[in-house]
Amino acid sequence: GFHRGAVIFACKCLVLLIALWLMRTVVGFARPQEIYAPHSIRIEGQLTLGGLFPVHARGADGTPCGDIKKENGIHRLEAMMYALDQINQDEQLLPNVTLGARVLDTCSRDTYALEQSLTFVQALITKDTSDVRCTNGDPPVFVKPEKVVGVIGASASSVSIMVANILRLFQIPQISYASTAPELSDDRRYDFFSRVVPPDSFQAQAMVDIIRSLSWSYVSTIASEGSYGEKGVEAFTQLSKEAGGICIAQSLRIPHNSKLEDYDKAVQQLLETQHSRAVVIFASEEDIRGVLNATKRANQVGHFLWIGSDSWGAKGSPIHQLEEVAVGAITILPKRSSIKGFDEYFTGLTLENNRRNVWFAEFWEENFDCRLLSSSKREDTSRKCTGQERIGIDSRYEQEGKVQFVIDGVYAMAHALHTMQRELCPDYPGICPDMEAADGKALLKYIRNATFNGSAGTFVMFNKNGDAPGRYDLFQFQTTNNTNPEYKVVGQWVDSLQLRVEELQWPGDSEDEVPVSVCSLPCKTGERKKRVKGMPCCWHCELCDGYQYQYDETSCRLCAYNMRPNPNRTACQPIPIVKLEWSSPWAVIPVFLAVLGIIATIFVMATFLRHNDTPIVRASGRELSYVLLTGIFLCYIITFLMIGKPDAGVCAFRRIFLGLGMCISYAALLTKTNRIYRIFEQGKQTVTAPRFISPTSQIAITASLICVQLLGVLVWFAVDPPNTIVDYDEQKTVNPLLARGILKCDITDLQIICSLGYSILLMVTCTVYAIKTRDVPEDFNEAKPIGFTMYTTCIVWLAFIPIFFGTAQSAEKLYIQTTTLTISMNLSASVALGMLYMPKVYVILFHPELNVQKRKRSFKAVVTAATMSSRLNTKPSERPNGEAKTELCESQPADPMSTSPTA
Repeated sequence: GFHRGAVIFACKCLVLLIALWLMRTVVGFARPQEIYAPHSIRIEGQLTLGGLFPVHARGADGTPCGDIKKENGIHRLEAMMYALDQINQDEQLLPNVTLGARVLDTCSRDTYALEQSLTFVQALITKDTSDVRCTNGDPPVFVKPEKVVGVIGASASSVSIMVANILRLFQIPQISYASTAPELSDDRRYDFFSRVVPPDSFQAQAMVDIIRSLSWSYVSTIASEGSYGEKGVEAFTQLSKEAGGICIAQSLRIPHNSKLEDYDKAVQQLLETQHSRAVVIFASEEDIRGVLNATKRANQVGHFLWIGSDSWGAKGSPIHQLEEVAVGAITILPKRSSIKGFDEYFTGLTLENNRRNVWFAEFWEENFDCRLLSSSKREDTSRKCTGQERIGIDSRYEQEGKVQFVIDGVYAMAHALHTMQRELCPDYPGICPDMEAADGKALLKYIRNATFNGSAGTFVMFNKNGDAPGRYDLFQFQTTNNTNPEYKVVGQWVDSLQLRVEELQWPGDSEDEVPVSVCSLPCKTGERKKRVKGMPCCWHCELCDGYQYQYDETSCRLCAYNMRPNPNRTACQPIPIVKLEWSSPWAVIPVFLAVLGIIATIFVMATFLRHNDTPIVRASGRELSYVLLTGIFLCYIITFLMIGKPDAGVCAFRRIFLGLGMCISYAALLTKTNRIYRIFEQGKQTVTAPRFISPTSQIAITASLICVQLLGVLVWFAVDPPNTIVDYDEQKTVNPLLARGILKCDITDLQIICSLGYSILLMVTCTVYAIKTRDVPEDFNEAKPIGFTMYTTCIVWLAFIPIFFGTAQSAEKLYIQTTTLTISMNLSASVALGMLYMPKVYVILFHPELNVQKRKRSFKAVVTAATMSSRLNTKPSERPNGEAKTELCESQPADPMSTSPTA
């Protein structure tokens, strides 16, 4: 069944048909000489084919017809005449049968064509004339109209749609040579319609393929109001969505009877989307000219890139005197060939031998720009036609593009009738009664099954919807240096696109470079597309920033923690691994100080060893001095371990020696200050010597203090074995190109402080004892130098702590902390070395006369003198002999407690 709307429309058309027929019948009674349409061609034959051609353009100001159309009208009409002549002369095709014709002018208007097409159905309408009488009372005499078995036409899709709705009611098959609207492929509504040209759905697919091959993604469309334009654009839009990658910027429609303002408005709308230069145009010739003229008036010649449908094709009329605007236009035309026989036929036509064409005289005047003497309608020329003019000699001639399809349409109808006659009338010459009685449905079946070799050598056939297969030639309107602008074949489309891009030429300076028609330019490498909502072809480009890389065109992803994006951000690459180099300024200064300190320490130790038995060396406590110097030496050595390339061995030694040097130094100093404090505190109460003040005891105490540090290191080894790590967070800068991985030992800031914490505890305790022994006379041992040493050391480490932790978030953390730590240890060692040993070395080397042993005194005398001395507050001038000095000499060889006068 049919759609309800189609049935209602068909009924309305039938009512209209009957009304018009009655009107024409009444007119016919009054003027029987005008039974047939005045503007038509009638050729007698046993079987009559109807023909619908746009001989004239649409009229203006209410008139139905306008100027004659030389190519689309006369060429196509004469192509039917030529085909009928060829068939009637062919003894193999429809033998003993003559084909006639009834050809009508549609004037390029669907409503006018509908009225004209009533002629085709007159023979199928039964007239009741019982009540009709002539003026004299006699019954009227009717000339029975010929029966039209099939119709060739129409040209415009809107006309074909209007006519098809009438012809299907009377079951008259119709074959179009130019109507390409996809709507006509609906076999339920247009079941008697067939065509020898492919539908616009194929043409639209070809356009989509062209646009994709040229990498255009942002296009506009223009359609003439009506089925051809609107349905063509609709098919293109649908196919472009299915294909993907093509967006419609503007979809404009040119109304019927459009004015200049309509075309100017359309062009201005197109210019609102400047980046959409490609324009797909499904429009009539008049609308194509209107748009091109408006483009020229807008001074936009060369801006738009036209993609024209087959209504533009390779015709000259749409672009006449607008060639510069049309340069670069790519147009589509169903695959065709020039029919040589038709060229000979048409160029041989004259006013004398072509009297059957009632419009040929008007064509003659238009073609040769002259006037015939009788009833000429041309007033714009005074030149008279001689009748001796020749087409192609005295005028330009080029075969119109649809001529081939008109011929193929006529032959398709002839082959269907031939097959029908052969099956229904096998032994009957000519047309038998069975064929005479056959209806249009039977003929339609034969048409749909017809297959033959067409006029251009291509195979003609129909699918189930009555459509021909899609075969197109692709043209481009080009200019060359030597010739006038012309259409050049640049490819074809037969199920798939074959476009020779290298042969394309474009307007502007860069003729060989394909212009761009995109909403957004491609994003740069390393940028992702952020699409605009509702417009998949439009996007904003966003850089994959930070440590992201471009995963695909629409997304960025974060690199792994040990990776960074490469310079173009298309992938990730490993972050370079660095360490503190020996040549770095951060390392040069600590190494320089450490080298000087090591040299100084070795020099002091060598001096002491050489003068091991001298009073100053013995008085300073030789055993603890060597222990202290060993600790100082290790404090300098740790610099090289902290700067050296980390590995498991280096990391193990760092753990061991990081706090060991300071621990040894401050354990020895603590033992010394504790011994002095105990001696003088106990001396205030008794003359008995304190316990554990012998050298052996002092070494034992110092060793026990050092063992605590070593025990802590051993526990550290057991809990967390030493190894190296690469720290990627320390120098993970905002700019990934500057990011570095730091190769270092697996020692945290907290572990460093814990390792040094015990040594700091010894240092603080030692400082406390130094404060308590600050009143001991300056000649007694090293209490005051130790005090100054500890005060200075505390200041150094108090400065170290904020620097060390304050730079924890710095990109230069490794360098700053390592340098701060090593310099602090170097300064601590240097302070101890300088304040405790350099004065002694100076005396030993430069004042050996002072390095002599004084008289011995008993421990009791020494303590008593020291106690009394500490209580004296008198000035030196008030003391006996101007001195308050005493000497603490060794009371026994194993317990040296001597001090020497200082210079």
